[in-house]
Amino acid sequence: MEAVAQAVLDARKKFPEATLADLYDPLAMPPALVKAHAALDRAVDRCYRPQPFDNDRQRVEHLFALYEKLTSPLLPAAKKSRPHRLLFVINFKRDVFN
Repeated sequence: MEAVAQAVLDARKKFPEATLADLYDPLAMPPALVKAHAALDRAVDRCYRPQPFDNDRQRVEHLFALYEKLTSPLLPAAKKSRPHRLLFVINFKRDVFN
């Protein structure tokens, strides 16, 4: 992981005059940086599952599912709701007096 992350930094160093905005412009991103980020993406993906993701949407859905699985035990159980007392009184009066 460190090696592929370092490759991204090394690719950025090849363009000392470029700002981050210049380097990450989708229409002008240097091919070496694109390649380094693709390798980093694959390495990170392998941390979460053995097969690669087909696209970003699949990656995000998988990560949110993992997050939900990890955090769901932390959420309190949903309380069963009961009708509000005022509704009970209104319905009772309607049934009795009609």
